[in-house]
Amino acid sequence: MTVQESVTGWLHRWREGDAEALERVTELVYRDLKRLAAYYLDGEQTGHTLQPTALVHEAYLHVSSLREIDWKARGQFVAMMAQMMRRILIDHARRRKAAKRDAAEVIAVSPEGSAPEMVDLLAVDQALERMSSRYPRHAQIVELRFFGGLESKEIADVLEVSLTTVERDWRFARAWLHHQMSQA
Repeated sequence: MTVQESVTGWLHRWREGDAEALERVTELVYRDLKRLAAYYLDGEQTGHTLQPTALVHEAYLHVSSLREIDWKARGQFVAMMAQMMRRILIDHARRRKAAKRDAAEVIAVSPEGSAPEMVDLLAVDQALERMSSRYPRHAQIVELRFFGGLESKEIADVLEVSLTTVERDWRFARAWLHHQMSQA
């Protein structure tokens, strides 16, 4: 049995009421989640109060109430955790911005192996909100890739679309976001 199959099995057991199953799922993907959290926080401004472990644990607290989801695969769970981490980081950035009333949080982005560049996390979130109203699937793909760290194949599985569709939508979404971010 692969890790993917194992995670999916535990997710199904959790949905059926096995309280310990979520802990088992988290153990199986914890290293990936912590790596993802570290990636997000690595590009944050110095002095950021969140740590990768705390970010993963806070996201876990949020996702633990989502038992009723028809979990299909590991990628879907990781994507949901990534979405929770995104919300936590956005809320944190908003609180800090409100407290300081000066600069928004920034995060380093490294698209397709290029050198990381600093991006305003609140501006990315606002652009994604605009995108999701016009192009919801494209926004999901960006979220799964940027915040979820999923590869195109995993995204295709989660969204139940073809790999070609994911790659085409990803190209469009990157161009659309680049245009939106350059206008800001």
